[in-house]
Amino acid sequence: MSMYKVLNPATGVVEREYDSATDSEIASVLERTDAAFVSWGRLAPKERAAIIHRVADLHDERKVELAALITREMGKITGDAIGEVEFVVDIYRYYAHNGPDLLADQPLDASTGGNAWVRKAPVGPLLGIMPWNYPYYQVARFAGPNLVAGNTIVLKHAPQCPESALAIEAIFHDAGLPADAYINVFATNEQVATMIADPRVRGVSVTGSERAGTAVAALAGQHLKKVVLELGGSDPFIVLDAPDIEKVAKDGVFARMENAGQACNAAKRFIVADALYDEFVERFTAEMASLTTGDPTDPSTSYGPLVSEQAVEGLVAQIDEIQYSTLKEGPCITAALERRTVRSGSLGGEKMWPRFGPRVGRLGIHSALSLPLLLSERAVGAINVYSRGKDAFDDRAAELGELFATPAAVAVHNAQILAQAQELTAQLQTALSSRPIIDQAIGILRGRNGGSAEEAFGKLRAISQADHVKLVDVAQHIVDEAVRRARARHAQP
Repeated sequence: MSMYKVLNPATGVVEREYDSATDSEIASVLERTDAAFVSWGRLAPKERAAIIHRVADLHDERKVELAALITREMGKITGDAIGEVEFVVDIYRYYAHNGPDLLADQPLDASTGGNAWVRKAPVGPLLGIMPWNYPYYQVARFAGPNLVAGNTIVLKHAPQCPESALAIEAIFHDAGLPADAYINVFATNEQVATMIADPRVRGVSVTGSERAGTAVAALAGQHLKKVVLELGGSDPFIVLDAPDIEKVAKDGVFARMENAGQACNAAKRFIVADALYDEFVERFTAEMASLTTGDPTDPSTSYGPLVSEQAVEGLVAQIDEIQYSTLKEGPCITAALERRTVRSGSLGGEKMWPRFGPRVGRLGIHSALSLPLLLSERAVGAINVYSRGKDAFDDRAAELGELFATPAAVAVHNAQILAQAQELTAQLQTALSSRPIIDQAIGILRGRNGGSAEEAFGKLRAISQADHVKLVDVAQHIVDEAVRRARARHAQP
C-alpha cells in the first residue's frame, strides 16, 4: 500500500495513490540536484529572482485550481485555500523583488587598509520536509528565499498532499526554473535518512511534530548538517482586561480555529482573569457553537472535516481521556451505571455533567448520544455518538441507536468472554512452559535435602513469597546455580 495518496476527508474515499520512490530514483535525484546547483548557483541573483517572480504569477493565475487540490487532500475550506495561495503569491513576490538587494555584498570598514565585505553565497542542495496543514505556504517560505539565494531544492511533502506537491513542482518548471533545481520526491522515512546523510545535501528544513524534528535533528547533527526546525507551539491567548468581551471571545475563537485549528501559532491555551472568566467562557462557547462543519466547498461551511480517520480517532481518544481518566464523569458512564439512554444537545451548559460538558464543548463537541449495552438487565458497557452540532440527536436517533445497541451488547459480551479465554490460555501456556524448570528445581532440592516432592515444592513457594519473586524465577535460579556448581567441580584438576 502506498503512503502517498489523496484521501478526500469529506468523503473518506481514496481518490488516487502514488508510488513511493525507489532507492535508485532517490540516488538519481541526489545526482541531479547536485549537478543543477553548479549552474543555478552561478546565475546572477536578478536572473534567479525573475524566475521566482514568474512562479508568483503562475500561482496567482492557477489559484482556483490549486485551492481545489488542497481542499480535496486535507479538507481546507475553499475560502481558506484560496487565501493560502494568495499569501503564497505575496511571499514569492517579496523574495523576487527584495532578494537581489538582500544578497548584495555588504562593505565593511577595513581598519588595516584594503577592502572587506560580507558576501552571501549559496551552499548547495537543500532538503525540505513539509507538513499537510499549509501545503503551499510551507513550501513557499522555504523554497522561495533559498532558490533566489542560489540553492537547489529537494522537496519531500506530506503523504496527504501528493497532488499539490506535484502542482508546485510543475509551476516551478513552467516558470523556467531548470528541471533539476526543484525536485519533488515521494520518499519514505528511510530514504529521507539516506538523503540527510548524503554529503551532497548541505542542509535540511523540517516543519512537523516534535517526534519528527527530534529524528531529523539527530541525523543532521550526526552528519554536521545545517538544520532548521519548526515544530509548532502551544501559544497562549491571554485576557486581562476587555472593554468588549464579546469581540475578545470572537477573536479567541478565530485564534483557535483559523485554518480549522491546524496552525502552529493557533491559540491552544486560554488564560483569562477571574473577573472575566465566566462571561468569556459563555461567549466563547456560544461563538464556537455557531461554527458549522461540513462540505469544505460549501461557502456556508465554517471549517471542513478532520484531515483523516486517524485525526478523528485522536479527538475521540481525547474525549475518552477527559471522561474516564481525568473527570470520571460523562454520558457513557451515566448510561452504563443507570442502564438508560442519555443524550444532550448542549454539552457546554449541560447540568448532568457540569465539568465534562464545558470541557468537551470547548473542543467543539456540543451533542452526545450515549447508549447502554444491556444483556439481561446487566450493562456490559456503553457506546457514545458525538456531534459538533447542537441538538443533533432527537428521539428517532435514540430509537435507532437502541436497536443497534442490542446486538452490539451481545457482540461485546462475546468479545469479553473471548478475551478472558485468551488470557486463561496464555496463563496455561506460561504454566506449562514453566513446569519443566520447576520440576528440575524440585529434583535438585530433594537431592540435597531428601524429603518428598511436596516438601520441596513448599520450600520453593516459601522462597517465592518471601522474596516477592515469581515461582518460575526462583526455580530457574536454583537450576542455574546447580549448573554453575557442577561446571566448577568438573573444572577442578
